[in-house]
Amino acid sequence: MTLPRLELEHCRARQGRLLEVMSNLGVEAVILRRNAHVLWLCGHRFGDHFDSLAVMDKEGRVTLIAPHRKPDRAAADKIVTYPAKWLSTMRNDQPQAAAECLLSTVPELSRMSKVAVEWSSFSQYLAQELKSDLVDIDPDLFRLRRCKDPDELACLKAAIAATERMYEKAREIIRPGIQELEVFNALQTEAVMSLGELLTGTGNDYQCNSRGGPPRRGHAAEAGELYILDLGPAYQGYFADNARTIAVTEPNDDQLAAWSEIQKVFQWIETSVRPGKSCRELFEEVQEILNPSPVGVFNHHLGHGIGLAPHEGPHLNPNWDDFFEVGDVFTAEPGLYDPTRLKAGMRLENDYLVTEQGVELLTPFNLGL
Repeated sequence: MTLPRLELEHCRARQGRLLEVMSNLGVEAVILRRNAHVLWLCGHRFGDHFDSLAVMDKEGRVTLIAPHRKPDRAAADKIVTYPAKWLSTMRNDQPQAAAECLLSTVPELSRMSKVAVEWSSFSQYLAQELKSDLVDIDPDLFRLRRCKDPDELACLKAAIAATERMYEKAREIIRPGIQELEVFNALQTEAVMSLGELLTGTGNDYQCNSRGGPPRRGHAAEAGELYILDLGPAYQGYFADNARTIAVTEPNDDQLAAWSEIQKVFQWIETSVRPGKSCRELFEEVQEILNPSPVGVFNHHLGHGIGLAPHEGPHLNPNWDDFFEVGDVFTAEPGLYDPTRLKAGMRLENDYLVTEQGVELLTPFNLGL
């Protein structure tokens, strides 16, 4: 089976949308240094320990500064490398070396009057050399990233498919006495075998009888407990994120009652979410659905977008005022928690794509306890 990669034609389309933003901002170039944004723009993922840079001028020409060697394929008009390693030793001064390479490759940058940069991560090595007025492009990039292109959606679906395999394995092995680290190792192996390469993310929650957290040394599952697994393997930089709760032994009446209450939330989401709907309003509606639950409380966010980060827009959280848009891929993760009656609670999480008509469920696999 051939797994997807970002497609160069879609990268060029993303470049075109970014070019429109540049025109509206009146900038002569945009410089990107986050590897995630370089991937989004050019289609090649560089490792977390290497620095890359991409610059696009107002004519749409893209120059990629790559660490060590040229990628086999990238949506760039010019690719230049710098030595990110010396005799196989990774350099600690890569940000400076990449900046020097960019300035020597695109010397006109130093003469531009207005340049857009990622304010939160812009290289000071570049800042001290540019005479430009610098404009923050971060908010625009995060907005552009929300609408997933077909190649991005394909990568997300591959990551999501790996979680299905992980949950199938979890249901096979979870039993009284199994160690949390044993579960973690088995599920990671399943994801790696499913995707055929190293993961670029693992997900958050592998604890039993707990709301969440990393696996604990020496902690074993016990009869009657619930095992919340919130898994987020990332494939080629794109993060899945969905949760299932598995009963270590047969669930009790309280646990079954909580599970039934949570199903009402998914029914509401799948009938009510449309482009333009308020995420804050949805959160409040779900709070009203779960407040009368005979067991447990719902006291965390309802969900969030996924993509090049495990949490991005839209935010299903009253601290933001987002609205659903076509192309959003988001999670919905209602939960109910009671440390005594639920041992310690349950969270179920589905992934959805927002379409013109409503939502498409991307995680149509077993929700049962």
